[in-house]
Amino acid sequence: MTKQILHLEVNGRAHTVAAPGSALLIEVLRDELALTGTKQGCDGGECGACTVLVDGEPRLACITLAASVAGKRVETIEGLVQAGRMSRLQQAFHEKLGTQCGFCTPGMVMAAEGLLRREPQPTEAQIREALGGNICRCTGYVKIIESVQAAAGVTP
Repeated sequence: MTKQILHLEVNGRAHTVAAPGSALLIEVLRDELALTGTKQGCDGGECGACTVLVDGEPRLACITLAASVAGKRVETIEGLVQAGRMSRLQQAFHEKLGTQCGFCTPGMVMAAEGLLRREPQPTEAQIREALGGNICRCTGYVKIIESVQAAAGVTP
């Protein structure tokens, strides 16, 4: 299998990896860069657990070729932590009990982060739409939506 050299910017840091042309972004993140916060769920783009931001927009890492993000900014859940402190959104998920088992949480947080960057004070409908591609098997989504609202400073 022929490998190619990829120059990636992940969480603000430059990385050079050798990967097959068919390598998926999730494989490079988890296996080559040891960024295991991005979860591998369905492997088919259906659950949203692998959501990352590419140039600020949510993207499913399990169906994105790593080579397609060369030269773009990739952000994972690990990149939201600054100086060892959780982001406002991560903190809101913690405080408002937006996580249960936690498996879907990184994808939920990254999808919500993408939303909050383009719409700092979203409506509940906008939050539901932004999280529509993310499946949680443990909750009824109420606490997840409340977490995003709390991070945005929007009262339900």
